[in-house]
Amino acid sequence: MPASEAADVAQAAARLAECVREAGALALSMFGTPLKNWTKGASSPVCEADIAVDRLLRRRLGEAAPGVGWLSEESVDDPARLALRQVWIVDPIDGTRGYIAGEPDWAVSAALVEDGRPVASCLFAPVIGDFFTAVDGKGAARNGQAMSVAPGAGLDGIRIAGPKNFLARLGAIAPPLTIMPRTRSLALRIARVAQGTVDAAIAGGNSHDWDLAAADLLVHEAGGALTRFDGQPLTYNLAVPRHGMLVAAGRERHATLIRLLQHPSLAS
Repeated sequence: MPASEAADVAQAAARLAECVREAGALALSMFGTPLKNWTKGASSPVCEADIAVDRLLRRRLGEAAPGVGWLSEESVDDPARLALRQVWIVDPIDGTRGYIAGEPDWAVSAALVEDGRPVASCLFAPVIGDFFTAVDGKGAARNGQAMSVAPGAGLDGIRIAGPKNFLARLGAIAPPLTIMPRTRSLALRIARVAQGTVDAAIAGGNSHDWDLAAADLLVHEAGGALTRFDGQPLTYNLAVPRHGMLVAAGRERHATLIRLLQHPSLAS
């Protein structure tokens, strides 16, 4: 990509934060009001707020960096993104089902991805009041305060979040685990690992770039890792932006979990 078309990461991060705050305010203004909603695909809910927030972010981020590609859960995919080094990856409302139900655990999630990895990200949960930011090599923060993953490598009693059925299978072969309450937003589930209030998080199969990119950078910059069960990091902005089972934790604990997750009883 020519330099004139590439977004400067520091400037893009600042612009991203402004845009995500604006998007969160829009989503919050529509939260709890009567909204049209429908089902996309087999069972994925969508509502008017998803579309409104998507349009706002696409317009605002496009104005800030017109040469950057776009991938969003609520936009028609444009294959032109595959030829670009930089792409905005967005979930206008991560946790739409909870949003429609009037629950607080939803978030606006957005990241700038460069050469397949996130370099700037924001995650905003306006009802809860949590605003997460991260920039590659600059650390991660929640509401302006630096954050880090929970330390340690052990698994005994760890606070873990994830799909109920999988955690039941994991619990049969692991030390005692503390199962955390369900979070509607996958991005928020992973962000709690970066914050250090959850020790580990599991993502079930069939998550997508827009669910993960922002939270991935948060965890990485807070001293943790989000990977596949074989320990390999994620690559974003591929032709099929979908991922299988994933695990997030502080790096030492992540290494312990990766070894446990190879157990034959956990094979899908």
